[in-house]
Amino acid sequence: MIRWSAALAKAGITDPRLRRTYDAQRRLVRRFALHEYVAARLLLPAHLHPAVAAAVAYMHVTDELIDTGDVSSRQAALASWDAETMAALERGGAAERGTLQALQDTVRRHPQMAARVRAFLDGAQVEATWTGFATEADFQRYVDHYSLPALMLTASLIAPAPGGGAEEPFIRGCRALIEGWQRCDFLADLADDAGKGRIGIPQEELVRHELKLEDLQSKAVTCVPALGRLVRAQTELAEAALAECQRLPTLVAPEHRPFLDALIAVQELRLDAVRRAGAGLLRRGAGPARLASLRVLTRQHRRARQLRRGLIRFDGHQRSGASAPEG
Repeated sequence: MIRWSAALAKAGITDPRLRRTYDAQRRLVRRFALHEYVAARLLLPAHLHPAVAAAVAYMHVTDELIDTGDVSSRQAALASWDAETMAALERGGAAERGTLQALQDTVRRHPQMAARVRAFLDGAQVEATWTGFATEADFQRYVDHYSLPALMLTASLIAPAPGGGAEEPFIRGCRALIEGWQRCDFLADLADDAGKGRIGIPQEELVRHELKLEDLQSKAVTCVPALGRLVRAQTELAEAALAECQRLPTLVAPEHRPFLDALIAVQELRLDAVRRAGAGLLRRGAGPARLASLRVLTRQHRRARQLRRGLIRFDGHQRSGASAPEG
């Protein structure tokens, strides 16, 4: 893994104060999204590392600001944050928070992100007012308006160039990826969310499986069989969504493909963990197996290095005369 200081240099970030600001975002992302952080640092070109850290940190800080308290306080927090963000991005004001300082610099270097930030803030109203889903259609609207714009903050950094016909398929692939990812998140967070009185599984699905939110909150033993069936049904939907995004890596530049392949593979591992946990999610979360995740990252890191060294062609085939990868 390239040193962080070297990644900053490759991105053209030389000002000591700005470098410290980016470093703070890096530490934040490493704490709350370790798998994604390691994947980005190992697999993406070094000049993108600071921008990814800034984008993911901004998404996380926004989510934290609007995820706690009653609806009115969450909406007020979003309105204030929206104004603060736009003051930094549109009017070029001096941002006080390090997260906005890094975002401001990142948008200056990657102008395409500006529209993605605006779309994310517009969609964040859905999160600020979220108290659960009545129907599957409500869940799908949440993915469209909040989850997808959140993903596109970073996905815009590796999106295919405009005009080549891959833009719309890329967005559709990202939409499929984040739907599967979001379903896994809601299942893995089931115990914690139930304690807060709101879960990410539509009410109509609870009714279909003869479950009540109160059953999940009390961790009633009698609801275990029904919850097991509910988890199986939800993981099947997540699996179908992840199957739809398998073509996504082929739509981006070759140097970005190992990262997307790894991201999808890790989500599949998370899905397996959630499926195995079943009704046990009522008491604990579930994450991807560490050893299996490490194997994915190691395999894709080897591939990324070979791509950079020209040992394999961009279509994935080994070049004539190149030694085969180990393992």
